[in-house]
Amino acid sequence: MLIDCHQHLWPARLVEALRRREDYPYLREWTLYLPGEAPYEVDPHAHDVEKRRAVEIAVGKETVILSISSPLGMEYLESPELLDVWHESGLALPDPFRIWAAANVAAPDPSTLAKILTEDRVVGVQLPATALGDPAAIERIGPLLQEAERANKPVLVHPGPAPACDPGAPSWWPAMVPYVAQMHSAWLAWHVAGRKQHPRLRIAFVALAGLAPLHHERLAARGGALGPLDPYVYYETSSYGTRAIDALTRVVGVDPLVHGSDRPYAEPVDPGLGEAFRHALFTANPRHLLTGEPR
Repeated sequence: MLIDCHQHLWPARLVEALRRREDYPYLREWTLYLPGEAPYEVDPHAHDVEKRRAVEIAVGKETVILSISSPLGMEYLESPELLDVWHESGLALPDPFRIWAAANVAAPDPSTLAKILTEDRVVGVQLPATALGDPAAIERIGPLLQEAERANKPVLVHPGPAPACDPGAPSWWPAMVPYVAQMHSAWLAWHVAGRKQHPRLRIAFVALAGLAPLHHERLAARGGALGPLDPYVYYETSSYGTRAIDALTRVVGVDPLVHGSDRPYAEPVDPGLGEAFRHALFTANPRHLLTGEPR
């Protein structure tokens, strides 16, 4: 059973809703406009449900979990339209697709999230790292975290909207600078405050939390401490390969690592660290993240 914990696919209804918008985020044909990033040319084939489904089945993935792209900022919009469309159209997708729920983080509505989390095809809730960037933010978003904990479903922390970049910056700048910094902030905030408030919540940080745990020596030098390993914190591997995955394993071990590809923005990677590691990364650890059942 191969599990991919993190992909993106926009159902047709979501594409249509983005094209109807006049304010960010919006689409014009297949060009995406965001306030903090250069216009992005979306590959329409990447959001063809049947083509994507065929690709995943061909490589033997039995579960592929889709999320909205938090950098679009849908979780901050006053209108619930895009989130509603995401849930309705995402739940209608065929196997092997499942979805991460989304939630408004500007005005958290735990009752709405609680209802969505009762759906069998919803594995948990994705939250933007920008909504968990310091201990006070975790306190504000606490009602949403409580609903996930109550439902025994995990949280996926994903980079959120990027601030406006210099027009001369390369296209990869948001992914390498603000996204990574956001993941560092969210991971450290959770380390300081999150676990104390939510002792049983399973939480995963995409992109290996921006490699934040590798900074544990600097953390100690500045008066902090990594502390004992948290059995309910996970690190999703998208955009990283063998060297980064191996390095993080030396700090946090094998058990917290879960496979995610971030397709279509990156491709799945097998780090080639042996069959036992592969089973842990693609099967046992994701199952534990999703269900809490023993590895």
